[in-house]
Amino acid sequence: MAKSSGWDPVLLISQIIVMQTLHYITLSILIPPLLVLFAEPHSLEYEGGAANVGMIMDWREMAGRPVSRPPEGSGPWSSWNSVWSGGKQFQGSGDLHAGLSGSIDPVRSWILAICWMLASGADIYYLYTLIRRPRLILDFSLTLIFIHLVLTTYYSSALPTSLFFWVVMLASAVLMVIAAEQLCVKREMTEGLTTVAPEGDDVEMGALLRRD
Repeated sequence: MAKSSGWDPVLLISQIIVMQTLHYITLSILIPPLLVLFAEPHSLEYEGGAANVGMIMDWREMAGRPVSRPPEGSGPWSSWNSVWSGGKQFQGSGDLHAGLSGSIDPVRSWILAICWMLASGADIYYLYTLIRRPRLILDFSLTLIFIHLVLTTYYSSALPTSLFFWVVMLASAVLMVIAAEQLCVKREMTEGLTTVAPEGDDVEMGALLRRD
């Protein structure tokens, strides 16, 4: 529970860690089964499978961009690792890599985006339960998004440049801030009315006793 006043850095940091952890746990529960059911299996297997951590941490997966590295031997010395047959040069596993990396599964990108929005819906409950105070909802929501941007940039070694990815992040933040703030304000109003009501009754009873 947050303190009613003052600043507690230990509590603040612990809340940030808990929120981020719950968000990623929710994604790890949602993403694998939905990818297995709806994503293209061969492309998914080539990218590491439905349980690959990159499905959560790599922004390029949501953006629908290739993330696999070129195979060994595909650089300037690739001719030493190739064979010739019928006047054509073959690179072995490099030809397979080129064929698979060139095919991007757009369904996978939409699944990841939908899972992110569903996780943001769960974050509303986490904010409502753990953070509680309406004035802190904006700060914690933006902090969650910011930390993910830092982690996904580090994981992919590239800044997110996809408009689709940024739209999903913006929609996620707006959803969390608006919904969680409304719920917290409504709870505070309800608790305030419950607390004030007995005091009002006591005042009226006191006035009647003085009349008597």
